[in-house]
Amino acid sequence: MMATRLYVPYETTALAMGADEVATRIVREAKVRGASIELVRNGSRGLAWLEPLVEVETPAGRVAYGPVEPDDVAALFDSGFLESRTQHALSRGATEEIPYLKKQQRLTFARIGITDPLSIEDYKTHDGFRGLEKALRLAPQAIVDEVTASGLRGRGGAAFPTGIKWQTVLDAPADRKYIVCNADEGDSGTFADRLVMECDPYLLIEGMTIAGLAVGATQGYIYLRSEYPLAHQLMNEAIARAEAAGYLGENLLDSGRRFNLEVRLGAGAYICGEETSLLESLEGKRGLVRAKPPLPAIEGLFGQPTVVNNVLSLAAVPYILDKGGQAYADYGMGRSRGTLALQLAGNVQRGGLVELAFGATLRELMEDFGDGTFSGRPLRAVQVGGPLGAYLPKSQWDTPMDYEAFAAIGAVLGHGGVVMFDDTVDMGEQARFAMEFCAIESCGKCTPCRIGATRGLETIDRIRADDRRDANLALLGELCETMVDGSLCAMGGMTPFPVQSVLEHFPDDLQGTTAGGRHHAAAL
Repeated sequence: MMATRLYVPYETTALAMGADEVATRIVREAKVRGASIELVRNGSRGLAWLEPLVEVETPAGRVAYGPVEPDDVAALFDSGFLESRTQHALSRGATEEIPYLKKQQRLTFARIGITDPLSIEDYKTHDGFRGLEKALRLAPQAIVDEVTASGLRGRGGAAFPTGIKWQTVLDAPADRKYIVCNADEGDSGTFADRLVMECDPYLLIEGMTIAGLAVGATQGYIYLRSEYPLAHQLMNEAIARAEAAGYLGENLLDSGRRFNLEVRLGAGAYICGEETSLLESLEGKRGLVRAKPPLPAIEGLFGQPTVVNNVLSLAAVPYILDKGGQAYADYGMGRSRGTLALQLAGNVQRGGLVELAFGATLRELMEDFGDGTFSGRPLRAVQVGGPLGAYLPKSQWDTPMDYEAFAAIGAVLGHGGVVMFDDTVDMGEQARFAMEFCAIESCGKCTPCRIGATRGLETIDRIRADDRRDANLALLGELCETMVDGSLCAMGGMTPFPVQSVLEHFPDDLQGTTAGGRHHAAAL
């Protein structure tokens, strides 16, 4: 009798929702019933609202059930889910036909949830390492040219053209160069980097190795958020397996080329997500922002030319090398090419990862994918781009998700985190939180950020207490302008964005909790 293959995710969200116990119950139930099964611990599809999502392989493809709780397992067996004849209430039908998944354009996340994350054979079966194999046949300049042609821009928030950064490092004369992956994912509502590392770790390994070949770097570091223990475990195991198989190390696929990779845990500070502060931390120092110039591409890690890219930027590279820069550039709009990994969180009915070509609107994302708020109350505001992003009112939800379109309304796409709030949110409290967050997380190196955030917090408190309201509103506006124009990095330079958006779009909420009459909501 052939064993039926089942898939239960081994990923942080699924595990938090009981995936390990579900897997244990499935094995136990199959043994009791004499059923022959093969259990695969796959990555997550990114549909957080359906976790744990159990899939059964059938001749017609995989069938999904979710969210499955341990106590549901016996009933699933009773309903015949191993024989593909179930009408169980948790059945979602063919996995690939789930609308949330089917409506996406998955380039970077094409493999997540499909494969065993640590299986090199699975990775290769689904086009893995083809980009690296092609890169090994190309000259460094040709690799950079493909990335430039793709239009890929930094997915960490700054949206700087990746090809220009790589070209600068390639052209910089040096005996040693580095590739550094910024995996210190700290923005509110973001988890796409974690999904790459937990569900498709060889993708990041391949992208970083290609980057090394492109610019002449032989050493790479993944600066990983310390709160991601599972990603840490899986990345280290994947690196060891890649080395054993010849995809990392001193002789890449017998080419004579080399590239080594290590994971280093972050310092637990939000500011270390800023690239120069990250480099300081990686060197074993306190995470303080460096003045620029010189740019890291010229003098980066240990004073050497360094590519610093976000996980999602590097994870896009294997597709670009495999399919060609133009194939990637065919997605998107304007100067925003390819796809963006959007992460729906906050007060949302269907949270999860949504990969779409640039150009879809925020409203489409929140309504077609998010299905509105979890509370069922009207949606009032949405923050895009992390704790330093603007709060967008209903009048701006039809803005296409494009770097320039968002910049035109004073907003940022950032790392693609989308946090939704219903009509009970106190936007005055949210404005206050922005300043409080900066005051806590500032590295303290520059005065506008270090002092400005503290004074901003005090000023907002005075406004909400109706203490010389008009004078303090004017003072808050001036303070925001000073922070934007005078801060050394984006920490202080962007903190005013959420505050200014509240001043513009939700001014009544700054009347104070008594006058405003709104309930307090969780800050993030």
